[in-house]
Amino acid sequence: MYRYLLFHKPYDVLCQFTDDGSNGVRRTLKDYIPISGVYPVGRLDRDSEGLLLLTNHGSLQHRLSDPKFQHPRTYWVQVERTPDAVALKQLRQGVMIQGTQTRPAIVTLLTEAPTLPPRDPPIRFRKTVPTAWLELTLTEGRNRQVRRMTAAVNFPTLRLVRVAIAHLQLTGLVPGQWRDLTLAELHPLQDLCR
Repeated sequence: MYRYLLFHKPYDVLCQFTDDGSNGVRRTLKDYIPISGVYPVGRLDRDSEGLLLLTNHGSLQHRLSDPKFQHPRTYWVQVERTPDAVALKQLRQGVMIQGTQTRPAIVTLLTEAPTLPPRDPPIRFRKTVPTAWLELTLTEGRNRQVRRMTAAVNFPTLRLVRVAIAHLQLTGLVPGQWRDLTLAELHPLQDLCR
């Protein structure tokens, strides 16, 4: 039987079920999800937070992870300083990271900070350096892509929260909480595998 779970990954949690490298000191998905045989669709870095989809449905995992299918993923990104029109245009058109151009992104400068639970530990605060929030929607998932993109336009990422994968939303989950997908959420995903 296939399982489909949504999980709000907290900061400082590895996006895997085991941690062979630190004698069990670092938190992993096993510390939160007591279900065996499910695996993350894509990854979130240890220092990123937010929505993670887990499943034991291999073909769905492939369809959502493979960049050729271009499934959107949306992030709220807190950056140092306020990006100007030039930086926003560069992000929208795609930037060079690791010698390759990123795909165009949908980028919005948010007028106010999104409502999120506080991060533990909080981001560094500097009185003289303001911060801003962006909403970025990408259709590819390179390693540390959002962080590398904002750094490429000189607005380093301070906090990164994935809030959507395709039609699935982070809404209603607190950090460390997981739940099964509803039937309404599941149907569009099943259509991908037909």
